[in-house]
Amino acid sequence: MTETAQTAGWSRATPLLSRHVALGARMIDCGGWCMPVQYTSILEEHRTVRERAGLFDLSHMGKLFVEGPDAGAALAGVLVTDPPSLAVGRAQYSMICAPDGGVIDDLIVYRLAEDRFLVVANAWNASVVSDALAEHLGRSRCILDDRSLSTALVAVQGPAALRILRPLTDVDLAGLRHYGVAEGAVAGIPALVARTGYTGEDGFEVLVEGAAAPELWDVLSAAGAAAGLAPVGLGARDTLRLEAGMPLYGNELDRFTTPFEAGLGRVVMLSKAGPFVGRDALARAAEAGPRRLLIGLIVRGRRIARHGYPVWSGSRRTGVVTSGTLSPTLGVPIAMAYVSPADATPGTMLDVEIRAARAAAEVVPLPFYSRVR
Repeated sequence: MTETAQTAGWSRATPLLSRHVALGARMIDCGGWCMPVQYTSILEEHRTVRERAGLFDLSHMGKLFVEGPDAGAALAGVLVTDPPSLAVGRAQYSMICAPDGGVIDDLIVYRLAEDRFLVVANAWNASVVSDALAEHLGRSRCILDDRSLSTALVAVQGPAALRILRPLTDVDLAGLRHYGVAEGAVAGIPALVARTGYTGEDGFEVLVEGAAAPELWDVLSAAGAAAGLAPVGLGARDTLRLEAGMPLYGNELDRFTTPFEAGLGRVVMLSKAGPFVGRDALARAAEAGPRRLLIGLIVRGRRIARHGYPVWSGSRRTGVVTSGTLSPTLGVPIAMAYVSPADATPGTMLDVEIRAARAAAEVVPLPFYSRVR
């Protein structure tokens, strides 16, 4: 299939499309981007990341640079966290909320210098986040540089990630802590290297200019071959993040959900200096307590609870499934769901309605899987 046919009806392709096509990847639409969902099988790719290392194309993510004397303070007025409190070379998980407290997007903020930050947003929300930042940063002494289309993001995730990447870069990877970021070179290519990821494993995300992405992909593929590195698509990325209890926007997070309902109230810094978008609504939500809570479920039997399936406590509908799969690592069906706080205690037995029948499910703590450190 040609690249033109692959992208028919989709507005954007990453700089690595030719590599995905050559590898025989099955391509899907993701937020208007033509992206690989799998190369071989989701199960095989999932296990590759858990046991060795996977190579991901994440170039569809939004990459927004904010720079200037007021960059940190301006971001603090938009996001629920406090970017000025970050040390240079550190990152934080954050969110941008609406005035009513609903989540517009969850994202990661990296402090690259005293007056320079990088915000990485979800692909399907990148333009919304970019517009929101532009609106709120407009009167500040900083500029917003949306480089989502001109840059590429490649990730190496898994137990062998450090061993594969270390010989290729001048960045001190061993000294780079989790949620750390540094500028350097990878395979001689100028890059930002961050020790972040969305799989529950150790790993690195590498940001480069889009034109350099194919060379970077080829060098990483060759260097990691002996260690079992293999390309991984969005299908396995979803099962990996679900096992790790990580929320996905559009499933666990949306415009009608507050961070407190998602179990992410720790991210909201109500005590930071100055107002921020949604602060008053979030303060009220924190005081009132959540109307529902995000939980983990282990489903009895082999049936899989999918997004949108009802969750019952006896004859009372208590909530709804947000994500579900057959866990490749645990070998049992797992799911995340929103339920009434009264039904959110680990050990509680509930029922998931699956195709007009009910399957018993036990409430368990999140995450389902944590790597051995």
